[in-house]
Amino acid sequence: MSDIEIAQQATMRPIIALAKEHYNIDAEHLDPHGHYKAKLSLEYINSLADKPDGKLILVTAISPTPAGEGKTTTTVGLGDAMNRMGKKTIMCLREPSLGPCFGVKGGAAGGGYAQVVPMEDINLHFTGDFHAIGVAHNLLSALIDNHINHGNSLDIDPRRIQWKRVVDMNDRALRNIVVGMGGAANGYLREDGYDIVVASEVMAILCLATNRADLKKRLGRIIIGYKSDRITPVYASDLNAQGAMAALLKDAINPNLVQTLENNIAIIHGGPFANIAHGCNTVTATKTALKLADYVVTEAGFGADLGAEKFIDIKCRMSGLTPSAVVLVATIRALKFHGGVDKDDLNQENLVALEQGFVNLERHYHNITQHYGLPCVVCINHFTFDSDAEIALLQQQCAALGATCIVSKHWANGSAGAEDLAQSIIEVVDNREPGFTYVYDENLSLWEKIETIATKLYGATGVTASAKVKAQLAEWNADYGKFPICMAKTQMSFSTNPNAKGAPTGHSLEIRELKLANGAGFIVAIAGDIMTMPGLPKVPAAERIDIDDNGKITGLF
Repeated sequence: MSDIEIAQQATMRPIIALAKEHYNIDAEHLDPHGHYKAKLSLEYINSLADKPDGKLILVTAISPTPAGEGKTTTTVGLGDAMNRMGKKTIMCLREPSLGPCFGVKGGAAGGGYAQVVPMEDINLHFTGDFHAIGVAHNLLSALIDNHINHGNSLDIDPRRIQWKRVVDMNDRALRNIVVGMGGAANGYLREDGYDIVVASEVMAILCLATNRADLKKRLGRIIIGYKSDRITPVYASDLNAQGAMAALLKDAINPNLVQTLENNIAIIHGGPFANIAHGCNTVTATKTALKLADYVVTEAGFGADLGAEKFIDIKCRMSGLTPSAVVLVATIRALKFHGGVDKDDLNQENLVALEQGFVNLERHYHNITQHYGLPCVVCINHFTFDSDAEIALLQQQCAALGATCIVSKHWANGSAGAEDLAQSIIEVVDNREPGFTYVYDENLSLWEKIETIATKLYGATGVTASAKVKAQLAEWNADYGKFPICMAKTQMSFSTNPNAKGAPTGHSLEIRELKLANGAGFIVAIAGDIMTMPGLPKVPAAERIDIDDNGKITGLF
């Protein structure tokens, strides 16, 4: 069966009853959205402040390939397996974006018998969080143009407005647009553009804010552009926008409770991409889960060079979270792809390609253990096409690396297929004190931080940038030098070339553009040709998605 067919046959239980049964949460603290999903109130979350924290486990992966790796599936399978073994565990996930859902990726609620449900709701509109983020972002856009139209008392330079508009869809035609056409009645004529919602600074702010007051303060700090002197920033607070924006996010700030196919609680909240944003679910969701459960399994987007690095250097740095261990997800198919095998031939045994592609896993493992300072268990997300010889070779290579390597069959068998992985992780986290190291010191200059990420993690020989970019970083060092770096680059490779598979070395990282996310509290360094508004493929996933007369959705996987 397809993922959606499995999900549609699930026996779900009312989320209100599950929350009470598993974590003694009374119904008055939940705002149900139908029977199977609900929002948890901040007031209840605040009441948990004195409870001890559980242990945090991060799930990340090798560099993504068209073959698929399965971070979300592994996160769910591992969490279900730990609950099966009597370990009180909550999974914390990101909300899927409609862009990749209708583009290349399809749904993002796990797969096989390791999924979160209701799958269709989670993948489509869920509880409306992304809508609220998009509207809050676009309200600020409207206020900017309205202010200019009515006299521009703030002296905003229309040529230096940094704040674009957003929509939660892959639409390359909107990357660069002109607004205000049709005469003076329609506002000031200027160039503008759209980003996807998951690249919005409002998304990042929601994911990093600790309470409503912090949310409103961060929204007010957003720099929308500069005055005509080209130096003085204009803030969202100058437009008195932060109150209304926070009001639009009134419900979005509350974490969402759902369940797995095995009726265990999962929290899904926030969803920034890891290739163009910081790739982690909300601080609020993760901290709440740590108060409720003894163990929390969370994921970070794309490969460990992007999502895990930002989890460590942005999310943990800002929030004080301390992970205990990392699961590095790989598939034999994906490693063969890194070894040069064409996508159509990945189901055929190829030991030579597997050995050549192993360098990708090796570098990610080295980064996690050496540069993040965290113990790491390698999870081989099993496919039915994997041969015994391939599995034996991969386990042999991991053993030579000093890595624990577990073949996990949660996709096919649910929690029962992930018990070995769960046992291995439990042994790690229960026998060490939580702790890790940042990739770079916050006192380094912004340029030095970028260089450190590029050379330590990506295997680059150095970093290049235009004189304009270098001057901008030097200027920002005075006021924003303590900010972490959010690297925006292709997820497909350690380099900026998405076709450079394996573990390339000797390449140079080009920083093409910079963005100051003052409200979120980091600098976005855009490397190579990465786009903050993706496009659809030649045959988008939307073409296979349908709904019948009974309201049953098909093609969403």
